[in-house]
Amino acid sequence: MSINLKKLSEELGLSQTTVSRALNGYPEVKEATRLRVQQAADKFGYRPNSRAKGLATGRAMMIGHVIPSSTQHEMVNPVFGDFVGGASEAYARYGYDMMFTRVQDDTEESAYRELLAKRAVDGVILQGPSVNDPRIHLLNELGLPFVVHGRSTGVTEGYSWVDVNNKRSFERATEFLIDLGHRRIALINGLEQMDFAQRRRDGYLSALKARGIDVDPSLMRADEMTEVFGHHQTRDMLRMEKPPTAILASSMISAIGVRRAIEEAGLTMGRDISVITHDDDLSYLKNGQDVPIFTATRSSVRKAGEIVAEMLIERIHNPGQAPLSRMLEAELVLGRSTGPAPQGK
Repeated sequence: MSINLKKLSEELGLSQTTVSRALNGYPEVKEATRLRVQQAADKFGYRPNSRAKGLATGRAMMIGHVIPSSTQHEMVNPVFGDFVGGASEAYARYGYDMMFTRVQDDTEESAYRELLAKRAVDGVILQGPSVNDPRIHLLNELGLPFVVHGRSTGVTEGYSWVDVNNKRSFERATEFLIDLGHRRIALINGLEQMDFAQRRRDGYLSALKARGIDVDPSLMRADEMTEVFGHHQTRDMLRMEKPPTAILASSMISAIGVRRAIEEAGLTMGRDISVITHDDDLSYLKNGQDVPIFTATRSSVRKAGEIVAEMLIERIHNPGQAPLSRMLEAELVLGRSTGPAPQGK
């Protein structure tokens, strides 16, 4: 049996305003009341639609994701899909919907201004921040609630973010390979104007330098993290006079290309060439079953999406609070793709 807000309020002996505020997470509603209201809503199947909630709260009940044309291909990337899947679970719990707006790169600023002017969204999520991301200053200036998935090294003003410890993840992965005897370790990274990629490179370099291993620029490659990029760069490096004995890949997608190139060269991954990847915990691109195929620095993108969305909703409900932040640590998961460095290499 499903009921409307009026009937639910009567069942609870509370005003419709109190019930609405409880379901929307208003801080002035006591936790005991909020739980009581939520339990009754679940029992009777009450699900307010976003339009009705917007009228009750004065909010749009919509979260914005602005997609610049230069990155629109990311919408078919399984990493993006997992992030949105996690975020949508949090949105649904609080009665929010999501809006995707595709814009030309040079109109991104005006898109944010228009979303605010029209009151089309209550907040936005920024993904893929660059090392010096101008969007952060713009959104602070506009006063539009936002949370960044990632960080921007060059930005000194306050902002809310959720990030994985990319530097430490790649430092640990590189140290692990060094402990296995590897000295020729390659890095197949993402675009290094992106903050996450720069941090991963820094972690890799830090580990090499700490162990007294010379950095070879010819073993460092950076571009869009596609399967073809991973394949081509690995193929070319394996043809070098002194090829790498181990490869760090910044994406599971690139790592699949790395594996293809290794097999095409007649080599065995984990014996002749060791490989460690990042972002292996993807819903539709699993890293094996019982035993992982790849050794990986694992951090759930889906969980990150849920955390970012929850943080943004908290920012919307408490606009005066100080910026929030959360650092996620990646787990080093052992798979079949790593082993001791081959003798004499």
